[in-house]
Amino acid sequence: MSNVTATMVKDLRDKTGAGMMDCKAALAETQGDVEAAIDWLRKKGLSKAAKKAGRVAAEGLIGVAVNGDAGALVEVNAETDFVARNDTFKEFVKRAAELALEAGGDVDKLLAQPHTPGGASVRDTATELVAKIGENISVRRTIALSVSPGVVATYVHNASSPELGKIGVLVALKSTADKTKLAALGKQLAMHIAAAAPLALTPEHLSPDVIARERAIQADLARQSGKPENVVEKMIEGRMRKFFEDSVLLSQIFHSADSDGKTTVSAVVEKASKDLGSPVIIDAFVRFAVGEGIEKIDGDFADEVNKMAGR
Repeated sequence: MSNVTATMVKDLRDKTGAGMMDCKAALAETQGDVEAAIDWLRKKGLSKAAKKAGRVAAEGLIGVAVNGDAGALVEVNAETDFVARNDTFKEFVKRAAELALEAGGDVDKLLAQPHTPGGASVRDTATELVAKIGENISVRRTIALSVSPGVVATYVHNASSPELGKIGVLVALKSTADKTKLAALGKQLAMHIAAAAPLALTPEHLSPDVIARERAIQADLARQSGKPENVVEKMIEGRMRKFFEDSVLLSQIFHSADSDGKTTVSAVVEKASKDLGSPVIIDAFVRFAVGEGIEKIDGDFADEVNKMAGR
C-alpha cells in the first residue's frame, strides 16, 4: 500500500465513481496500476463508469480547421485552464490547426512549419510562449481527414470560439449529395460523436486488444453468477453485443434534440441517403478531448497540504 498515494485514489475514484475504500483496495491489489484497478473494480461490480477512464488529466484546447473536403484537429496542452483562456494561447492554437490542415495531420511537419510566413517554426513559437506565459506548452497531437467526393464536417464542444474548445470532432461523409445538406448532416453526427464518444466506426475497426480486454471483464462477471458454462458463454456473447452497441458508432442510438431514443446512427445515415437522393457513407471520424490519456503527476495530498502550510 506504500506506493498508493491519496492522489492516485482520488483519480481512480473520479474515473470510476467507486467508493474511496474500494479504490484503495483496487490499487493495492494491482500494485498501483490504474488501468488494472479499473478492470478490478468493474469485475467486482463496483464501477459502471468505464468510459470515464479517458477523463481529462491536462488543460489546453483542441483546435479545428476545415476546408471543404478536408479537415484537421490539433491538441495543444498547457498546465492550467487559466492559460487555456489566454488570448495569445488561443491564437497560437487556432493558427496551429490551420497549419495542421496543410501538414496533413503530421505532427512533425506541423512543428517544422513557419508559424507565420517567414517567421519562426511552430515548435520555436511554442518555446517562446513558454518563456512568455511561464507554463509548459506542448503541441501534443494532430490528425487530418479528407474525402472525395463529399465533405468533412466539424463540431467543437465547450467552445471558446467556433474553432477552439475542449472537445473537437471531424466526420468525413462520402457522397455526391448536395454539400450544404451533407454538411448539416455531418454536423449532427459530429455532435453525436462528441456526446457518445464511440470507440470505432464498426466492430471490425475496434482494436483486438480492446475487444479481448472487454471480453475478459464480461467473462469474469458472467461466471460470478454461478451458472453452467454453456449459459455463461451465452451471457458473455450477449454482454459483448451490448458492448458493441454502446461503443461502435453505426450501432449507437443517435443523440439529437428530436431523437426518438431508438434510431441507430446507421439508420439515420440510411434515411439521409434516401432523402438526399445519393448514397451517404461515414468514411471516417475522429474525436479529440483535451488531456485524454495523459496521466497526472502522482502526489500525496497530506504532503501537499503540509508544504502549503510551511510544515
